Amino acid sequence: MSELQALILGLIQGLTEYLPVSSSGHLEIGKMLLGLDPEQGGLTFDIVVHVATVLATIVILWREIIWIVQGLFKFKWNDEARYAFAILVSMVPVAIVGFFMKDSIEALYADEHVRTLVVGVCLLITAALLTLTHFYKPQEKEEISPLHAFVIGIAQAVAVLPGLSRSGSTIATGLLLGNSKQKLAQFSFLMVIPPILGEALIDFKHIVAPSAEYLAEHGAAAAIPTTSLLVGFLAAFVSGCFACKWMIALVKKCKLIYFGIYCAIAGVLVLLLG
Repeated sequence: MSELQALILGLIQGLTEYLPVSSSGHLEIGKMLLGLDPEQGGLTFDIVVHVATVLATIVILWREIIWIVQGLFKFKWNDEARYAFAILVSMVPVAIVGFFMKDSIEALYADEHVRTLVVGVCLLITAALLTLTHFYKPQEKEEISPLHAFVIGIAQAVAVLPGLSRSGSTIATGLLLGNSKQKLAQFSFLMVIPPILGEALIDFKHIVAPSAEYLAEHGAAAAIPTTSLLVGFLAAFVSGCFACKWMIALVKKCKLIYFGIYCAIAGVLVLLLG
């Protein structure tokens, strides 16, 4: 992977991680258009750019994170503790999927043609979800309840499929449940920090010390130059910072239907050209 290819993919990851258009789906499309083999060092690069976008989230939402941490150290059931509990509840579905179903899901689109089909179909599903939020607007609630957090967490767990936008699925689900637009984007971005970091640590362990079973299934990945990894990291971090702030503003205005139209067009093109 060259520095230019890493720059392009890093920008794609940083922008699409927060915009409701599926970062995993666009990374797959980007690699395909750049003529890269997803299996050759792809896991290492994906970890690096995902960690970069997590860092971008922490930088943009540092005030909210400090607010939660300070509130937890008061050791009482306050607004901060309730918010942290909602985030914890939202992590349950994705943890279940990660521990018990990850291999099955990965096997589902191990074949290149199947993977392309999954990306195209999931982009269309993302488009349908985002479009629905434009027409169905329930009465708005001020707080995200534990039950709603769990349902939003289910949306995040399902969004492990490439092409099904994590931010799009979680934000659309929250809006359809009637949650506050003012708080929903921040909650959606904060709830993904622990799962992404946890998955990155697990995958990094496989890369550093791969087991015989892992090598038999994935093979030995080709090394990516350090400079390419650094370029990809910086591109994902910088573009992620801009996209995170932009998406928070967009959700408050609730103009997601344009992204729904984009996902519909992208999904049709993937299915036709794949």
